[in-house]
Formats: sequence, C-alpha cells, structure tokens
Amino acid sequence: MPLSVVVREYAELTTAPVESSLSRAHIPQSCFDWLLEHQDKFKRSGKALIRMVGSKTLKLDSFVGFLQSPCGTSIEILPKHFQSTPGQDELEQSRETLLRMISVSLNLPKIEVGAAEINLLRYPLPEWLYTRFLMELDKLYKRGIRYSYKEIEEESKFLRGRLNTGAQLRQPPGRDHLFQIRHEIFTSDRPENRLIKLALELARKQVNESANWRLANELSHLLSPIPASRDTTSDFKAWGDNRLMVSYQAIRPWCELIIQKMNPTSQKGIREGISLLFEMEKLFENYVGHCLKDKLISPWVLKTQASSRYLCKHQPRGGTEKKMFQLKPDFILKDGKKKQVLDTKWKVINESDADNKYQLKEADFYQMYVYGQKYMNGSGDMFLIYPATEVFRDPLPVFELSAELRLWVVPFDIDRGELSLGGNEGEIFNDILAGLHVTLPAASSEQFASEAF
Repeated sequence: MPLSVVVREYAELTTAPVESSLSRAHIPQSCFDWLLEHQDKFKRSGKALIRMVGSKTLKLDSFVGFLQSPCGTSIEILPKHFQSTPGQDELEQSRETLLRMISVSLNLPKIEVGAAEINLLRYPLPEWLYTRFLMELDKLYKRGIRYSYKEIEEESKFLRGRLNTGAQLRQPPGRDHLFQIRHEIFTSDRPENRLIKLALELARKQVNESANWRLANELSHLLSPIPASRDTTSDFKAWGDNRLMVSYQAIRPWCELIIQKMNPTSQKGIREGISLLFEMEKLFENYVGHCLKDKLISPWVLKTQASSRYLCKHQPRGGTEKKMFQLKPDFILKDGKKKQVLDTKWKVINESDADNKYQLKEADFYQMYVYGQKYMNGSGDMFLIYPATEVFRDPLPVFELSAELRLWVVPFDIDRGELSLGGNEGEIFNDILAGLHVTLPAASSEQFASEAF
C-alpha cells in the first residue's frame, strides 16, 4: 500500500527507520531518489524545495502543499506556525490554516459552516480539493448544466437545415442520393463542460475516500455524453462569463487547480509525479493582501508589489545613467499623497523576548528603513506584519527609525483574517491605519478562536 506522509515546513525526510512525526518522517528509497533527481525542477522563484543534510536525509524548505512520487508515496506539507486553539486536534488545525490561506489567496469559493465541511479537515490537501470540486459539480448538475447550439456539417440521406452547396457539387458520381448539409444541434458539448469533464476524469482516478469515489463515478455516468477537453488553454479562454454562466463561477477555480496543478501529465520531466506546492512566504503575503483589501475604506487603495523606486542611480564610465536595485515592498496603503508601507514576514517572533530583540532580524529593519526613505520621504508610519502565534498576540511598542519615521511590528490573525491591534494602543492604530476597517477585540487575546471557514 502506498505510504502517506504528513509533515510541516522544514521537516526532515529520511530513508532511515525513524518514528514519524510532523518534524521528521520516513520515506522509501524510491521517493528519496525521485526528490533528489528532480530537486532543481521543484524550484520556485529560485528557491529550492529540499536540501541534503546527510546521505540519508533531506530537509524541506518553506513550502507547503502536496507531493506524490511515481511510486505512490504522498507527502503533505503543512504550515509550521499557527495559533493553537484548546480542544482542537493539532493536525486538523494546521491543515485548516493552510486550506483557509489557499482558499482566500486563490479566490476559491468560501466554505460554508457545517458538519460536512468541518470533516473535510480530516482529508489531506488533494483529497480536500477533489472533495470540494465534486461537491460543486454535484450542485451544478442538480441546478442544470448549460447547453448551446452548435453547427455541424455532415452527410445525410435526408435534407434538413441548409444544403452545403460547395460540398454537394464536389460529390463524386454515384453519391447523388446523399446530401451534404449544415444544421445546428442543441448540445452540452461546450468549453466549460469539456473542462469539467476532464477535471472529473482526473479526480476519479485520484480520489481515495469511498464517498468521493462513488460520487465521482455517478457524475461520470451522468456526464458521459460530454467529451473531455483536448485543448485546455483554448477552452479556458472560451469560458463564458455572462449572466447565463453565473452558476459556473464557483466551479471554475477548482477545475483550474485540478487540470493545471494536479494533472500528472502536466508535470513535465517529473515522470508523472504530482506536485501542488506553495511558497509559504508568498502564500502568507497573498492572504494578507486579500484580507486587507476587503477592509479598505474609500478613497484609500492598497497597491501590491510597488516597484517605482530604486536604491540608487549609477552611471558607468562612458555610459548613460541608470537606476539599480529595484525596491519592492509588499503593500503600499495610500490616499493621494499620503502613504504607508506594509511588509509581511512568515517568521515567528516572541513578544516576551525583548532581551533578544524579540527574535527580529536586523536585515528586515534595514529593508524597511530604505522603503521609508524611498517611498515615504523618510516620514510616517510603516508596518511589519508577522503571523499571530502563541508567543506573539499583541503589537510591539513602536520602533523609531528616525524622529519622523516609525515602524510598527504587528501580528496578523489568520483565523480572523485581520490585524490583531488590541490593548491600550487601539486608538493609536485606528488613527494610523485610517484606510482599513479594523475590528479591535473587546476581549483578551486568549479568547481568539479558530473559526470554521
């Protein structure tokens, strides 16, 4: 039976016999060799997925998601940092954090609260994905799939539609009794349905839960007249977005994920292994950006990945002057000429460890200082946003980079999808973050709870 492994970021994978945990797990030699062979192809943004720490051990980097080697070994990688909630299983909560962030960052349909949805947290990432897709497809089919008229050309003994005059005149002798005709049929063979059928076929081959397998096969029989897409790029471009296709909006992102990410044949050069990986720093940045945009108050706007400033200018000997070292803060909150720079870091800091500088990195402060000089003319308030954890629940006291430039280090509550700005400084933050709807908690941070999403 294929081995299923569940670990966290920075975990170790080894071929040595060890007791598996979220930080260290055993994998077979075939999976180990496959990861080594294709480690360069797993790189995202120049960052390696794994690195060797011994002849029998690989160490994962800051990636989350799912891998499946050709031998069938599956590796689920979960986030390492989250706020724990008393009474909730640690694995389920870590998985819930990941699924929430993926859902928001990729604009996936929100999951309604209910027993069935909460039970999805027991599933690994791909099974959760297939389950959600099948649930959406089941709703769509019961609501009714879309049909459209399609013109076809064929040879018939009976005349119907329009006569294809050119083809009729070119007929050889002895076939005068046949008609070359054009006519329209009302069919379900349209781009959206072809893509859904392809995603369904892929899901049906990969699901492990018996309930999912039964539902996938039932839907496959119901959609049997529809051919699977053979040109996914063209079909996605032709996906309708008018008011008649509103019922199809919820299923499209699931189709894109399954076809473009979970399709083994799309993983070129990886011998049909499956990979659905997310760089955790980028996933956290996207999640924070989506959540903050939902809270904006007009006329404030949130600009992502600003890139209009450079660290310096340089003119080579005999050459022309050019700008060098582009500066790209994660977010700029602006209202006309007023700006506030916000940057995210997927790291753990400790609000009680002032003696060790709260475990903050000096390089991050240098980076923010440069952002403040170049984007804010050295005056105003900036924010470093870290994930809220058990050891970082409330904002740190302000850091004064200069007489006019201040840096605030604040936690972001992933469950709530908002900055945690509690305590006595709430009024100060309300004035500073004037562009955001910020809900200050009335109770203590101990009452923060993970909500079903």
